[in-house]
Amino acid sequence: MGKRNLYLNNTPVEEALNVYREALKGLIAPGRETVPVIESLNRITAEAVYAAYCSPLYNAAAMDGIAVISERTRGASEREPLTLYPDADFAVVDTGDPVKPPYDAVIMAEDLTELADGGVRITGAAATWQHVRPIGEDIVAGEMILPGRHRIRPIDIGVLLAGGITEVPVYTLPEVAIFPTGTEIIEPGTEPGEGDIIESNSRMFEAMVTEHGGRARRFAPIADDYEKLKDAVSRAADEYDMVLVNAGSSAGTEDYTVHILRELGEVLIHGVAVKPGKPVILAIVKDKPVIGLPGYPVSAYINFENFVVPVLEMMNGRAGKQRSVAEAVVTKRLVSSLKHREYVRVKVGKVDERLVASPLARGAGAAMSLARADGFCVIEQNSEGVEAGERVPVELYRTLEEIDRTVVAIGSHDLILDVLSDLMPDECPGNYLSSTHVGSMAGLMALRRGEAHIAPAHLLDEASGTYNIPIIKRLFQEPMALIKGVDRIQGIMAAAGNPLGIQEIGDLRRVRYVNRQRGAGTRVLLDYRLKLAGIAPEEISGYEREAATHMAAAAAIAGGSADAGMGIESAARAMGLDFIPIGPEEYDFAIPVRFLSLPHVQCFLEVLKSEAFKERVMKLGGYALRRTGEIVYC
Repeated sequence: MGKRNLYLNNTPVEEALNVYREALKGLIAPGRETVPVIESLNRITAEAVYAAYCSPLYNAAAMDGIAVISERTRGASEREPLTLYPDADFAVVDTGDPVKPPYDAVIMAEDLTELADGGVRITGAAATWQHVRPIGEDIVAGEMILPGRHRIRPIDIGVLLAGGITEVPVYTLPEVAIFPTGTEIIEPGTEPGEGDIIESNSRMFEAMVTEHGGRARRFAPIADDYEKLKDAVSRAADEYDMVLVNAGSSAGTEDYTVHILRELGEVLIHGVAVKPGKPVILAIVKDKPVIGLPGYPVSAYINFENFVVPVLEMMNGRAGKQRSVAEAVVTKRLVSSLKHREYVRVKVGKVDERLVASPLARGAGAAMSLARADGFCVIEQNSEGVEAGERVPVELYRTLEEIDRTVVAIGSHDLILDVLSDLMPDECPGNYLSSTHVGSMAGLMALRRGEAHIAPAHLLDEASGTYNIPIIKRLFQEPMALIKGVDRIQGIMAAAGNPLGIQEIGDLRRVRYVNRQRGAGTRVLLDYRLKLAGIAPEEISGYEREAATHMAAAAAIAGGSADAGMGIESAARAMGLDFIPIGPEEYDFAIPVRFLSLPHVQCFLEVLKSEAFKERVMKLGGYALRRTGEIVYC
């Protein structure tokens, strides 16, 4: 059995970064090179750049018309127009033409009356230098066009060229070697088998290196072989400016990275007080920074931002780019360890003039939470967490303008939410839908607390046999409406071919079941059906196992860890499962009446009633659109 690593420390993030920066001072510094201006987009100037020529290079006409001697136009008016003749009094010019002595003004063509003899009549005097761009009006030879350490933008390229600059000194792009490691990882496009993990982190790093001003070289995955990894890192430290090793940084028996880096150089930090992402390694090998990043995607991303980006900035002369930070109300209690700074991914929306942050999955491996997140809520070290309703700072990925035009949906999951989210910016440009899946009842409670605009729900009232409206009436005091969504079929999802012969609710007593979370409409329906059948929840093996969405439940069945679960037909189809219908239900959107007039909610209604939405939904299967988009006041 291999030897396990033990963390040498649990260093706070800022302290770890300061230690690393100090150690790297004198070892790394931005290099310089000269590149053509037309190839300099997003490069960082290594020094100030000064104009070689004036722009314009001469006194130039700013309008189409005639160049005149302003002194000769004095006295011209509507009552006493003045006639001018070519050569003697004026010269015809187009925009950009030189205005040469004795001419010192331009009269626009629109202000001229042309005469049959070739002359023109003017009805107003021309001021000296009127409609003339003087030499150097825009750029003066010798003046600074761009300062040092400036990121070159498209407009800068135009100004540089206009000032006679064709080459520009910039900092070199650091070359970064990236090594994905692990016997279990396979390349994207390879058919995965049991125990295989599709490697994706290194491609994310590749893009992040490019985004932050480096050149990435991603190598093929290296198996958990000590000598192979050691040789690869050693050679890379000779050839590249920085080396990133992904995975193998933790405490597993085959996590070799820290031992290799100690052998090849110096490990300054192993383990930081951040969650997720503790097992980061900050080392120096052959005077080059070598960073070991954890294998879980979220941990890897967070530590790239915390440690790789600052080192890249030391190398390429870039100033640190600060994300926009805003204060938001967190929608659920977040418990955190005193030992770590924790990064919680959140969806952010604006409801009733306040920002609300809905936490997403917190696991280190929850890569989708990164893709779906609008930002991070950072819970600092030595804090036990935050309470629901508390205001917290959120680092935003999206602009506040986008957030202002986003419909916030919290509640039950359905595949149609993905369709609506995809169609919103297409059918109604500049408007968006953000959805968080917590179940019907939790969504209605979030709506009541003012944390959402709409709550997707499909809650059956047992007494009346009616969906949604009775429960909304019981929960809300303010005027409410129900935007009708879709009729859909609920049923039992089973493995392809239904090998266990499941036909009805009673058959769930003999299978491994995967349930939905408490408060989910699907779970409420199951409990109702179990009650009608006289079956106690304890009789169902797996009743306590919860999945957050229909697709998560379907994936558990498709993966073989469960035999059956209640869900919707479209989810079963998407995962290639058998589906045993139980009955129709109504999936709608609860909304306070006061929100119906919001422009982005109106856009949501337009998309919901659009032909594009109908076409997409019908392709999913298992839906009916009898009353879609109809508004019912509760």
